Amino acid sequence: MNIIAVDIGNTNIDIGLFLDGEEQFIKSMPGRSRAKLTDCLKSAWQEIPIAESSKEQKRDGVIVVSSVKPAWTKVVQEIAKDELGEKVHIIGRDIPLPITLRVDEPDNVGTDRVISAAAAYAVVEDAVVVADFGTAVTIDLVDENGIFLGGVICPGFQISAQALKENTAQLPNIKVTKPKGPYGKNTTEAINCGLYYSIIGALQEVVRRYAETIGKWPQTVITGAAAKVIRDDCNFIDSYVPNLVVKGIVLAYKKFIEEKAKLV
Repeated sequence: MNIIAVDIGNTNIDIGLFLDGEEQFIKSMPGRSRAKLTDCLKSAWQEIPIAESSKEQKRDGVIVVSSVKPAWTKVVQEIAKDELGEKVHIIGRDIPLPITLRVDEPDNVGTDRVISAAAAYAVVEDAVVVADFGTAVTIDLVDENGIFLGGVICPGFQISAQALKENTAQLPNIKVTKPKGPYGKNTTEAINCGLYYSIIGALQEVVRRYAETIGKWPQTVITGAAAKVIRDDCNFIDSYVPNLVVKGIVLAYKKFIEEKAKLV
C-alpha cells in the first residue's frame, strides 16, 4: 500500500510518503508556498512504483488528505489534478473517520484531532489523551473503549505571543523557547516563562480532570511542532510522537481499505 499522506494545518502542510506501509519521509512546509508544495508532491509521486497491471502506466498509490483549511485543500487538489493527473481522497468526506465520536457536533471536529486520537488509541488500546501543539493547542480524550469523547482547544504559543504584542503598548512579540529558569529577568524572558509554563500547567490540569472523569489516569501523548519545546518539562507525559496526524492519515486509509475488503 503506497500512500502520500497530506496534513493541512492552519500554518504548515506536512507531507509523508509511505511505500508498502513503511515511512520514507515526512516533510513540513509553509502552507502558502505553492511552489514548495508542488515540488514535494511531484517528487513523492515519482517514488511510487508503476502498477504492474496498468497499461496506462499509472502509479500504484493514493493521495490522502486531512485538512482544517479548505482553501489549501483546494490548492492540493489542483496540484494533484494538474501536475499528477490524480484525485485526492479527503478524510471525513471520501474516507470515514476511523474512530467513533461521542460529541455534540461530530461534523465540526477537526479531522486532524480525530485521526491523531485514533492513531494513539490504536497503539495504546486503552484510555489516552492526545495533545497537539500547533497554531492552536488541542487536548483530546479517548476512553478505554476507543470512543472520542471531546477535548479542549486553547491558543498556541504563536497566537498567545502575538496577542500580547497587539494588545499592549510595549510588550514585544517573542518566539517561545525553554526558559533558563522559572522567572524572567527581563520582559522578553518574563513573557517566555509565562507562555511556556502556562501551557504546561494547562495540559497537566486538563489531564488530571480527564482522569477524575473516567476514573483512571490515561496515557498521555503529545505531538505537533511546538511539543518538542515543552516535552522535557512534562514528566507526566508518556510519549512524544512527531507527525502523529500524518501517521493517523495512513491508519485511517488502511482501516477504510480493510473494511471495504470485508464487504466484498
